[in-house]
Amino acid sequence: MEEFRRHPGVVSLLSFFVYNHLPEGFQAISRPFGELAEQLTAALERRTQHPAELTAGLRKLLEAKDCFVRAQLRAKE
Repeated sequence: MEEFRRHPGVVSLLSFFVYNHLPEGFQAISRPFGELAEQLTAALERRTQHPAELTAGLRKLLEAKDCFVRAQLRAKE
C-alpha cells in the first residue's frame, strides 16, 4: 500500500491555523477554526485526487479566521 502524503498546499495552509502561540483571547477565537480545518481536511483529503477545492475551502476558512481575529484586535483598542 502506498504511503499517504498530504498535498503541499494543504500542509502550507494548515500551518496558518496553529493557535497555541497566541495570547489567550486570540486562542479562543482561533481554536475553533484550527479544529475545523483539521476535521475537514481529515474527512476529505484522502477522498480526492484533486485537492483544489479543499485548498480553496481552507483559504476561505483562513480568511474568515483572520477577520474574526482582527475583530478581536479592534475590540481591545
